[in-house]
Amino acid sequence: MTAPDGRDRLAEARRAWAAWLESERRLSPHTLAAYRDDLAAFIGFLADHLGGPPTLDDLIGLRPADYRAWLARRARDDYARTSTARALSVVRGFVRFLDRRGFGHAPAVAAVRAPKLPRSIPKALTAEGAAAILEDVGEDALPWIAARDTALLSLLYGCGLRIGEALGLPRRAAPLGEALSVVGKGRKERRVPVLPAVREAMAAYLALCPWRVAPDGALFLGARGGPLQPAVAQRRMRDARRRLGLPESATPHALRHSFATHLLAAGGDLRAIQELLGHASLSTTQRYTAVDTAQLVETYNRAHPRARAGD
Repeated sequence: MTAPDGRDRLAEARRAWAAWLESERRLSPHTLAAYRDDLAAFIGFLADHLGGPPTLDDLIGLRPADYRAWLARRARDDYARTSTARALSVVRGFVRFLDRRGFGHAPAVAAVRAPKLPRSIPKALTAEGAAAILEDVGEDALPWIAARDTALLSLLYGCGLRIGEALGLPRRAAPLGEALSVVGKGRKERRVPVLPAVREAMAAYLALCPWRVAPDGALFLGARGGPLQPAVAQRRMRDARRRLGLPESATPHALRHSFATHLLAAGGDLRAIQELLGHASLSTTQRYTAVDTAQLVETYNRAHPRARAGD
């Protein structure tokens, strides 16, 4: 039997870690919940692996083989490698927290490698595809709904916002000027320029919107006057791509990818694009160079005389 006080110390460490993530790291509620779930699943595995609920000392005394058994279990249960890599990162972060806060030193996790991940390439729309989407959502039985959807998707494509960032904007922050302040992941603020086309679309939406909103109320509203839900925007995009014959990858987030890809193709500086997107690491932004290269190769294979079969 494990000692209750040992389990209590582990519970105390988990509570302190969650409080630190919320107050110091400023994780969003959604991300915080995902981190807590990942750690809880790992603790649940240990209970089965060790033959009983683990104590803090049990966790600190784990060997690399214990962590590898956990990774093997996840692989056997068909977890995606990306999911397992994130879970391992969460566990590593928790172990580092234990060390920093004096709960104990657990070096074994440092010897464990994360699963190798395939390098994903963001799926961007062509410039024509993005324009067709914006034109299509501008057709609706209710003119103000059409104007709203055009303004929202123009913001994603014209400013590179995530859909959560756009839907989180208050009315007082409506992008009617030359620049917009955006609060992104980790509550980091960045400034992005606002194109005239985006300002015009936003002004048209605000002029037609039938609902009065306080300055701190949501900028984008649903049909009944409440904050617009992401699922509504995603459904509008899904309906538009079906009408236009665009691929399933044509999602609201693809407009953000398109913003970055088209800027890069036009000669945009990678560091500047990193700032506009709010990426913490340049390596994240560098994925768009792969998109640009892939498009060049596709163009070559389609158009270059030497690439045609039989030549």
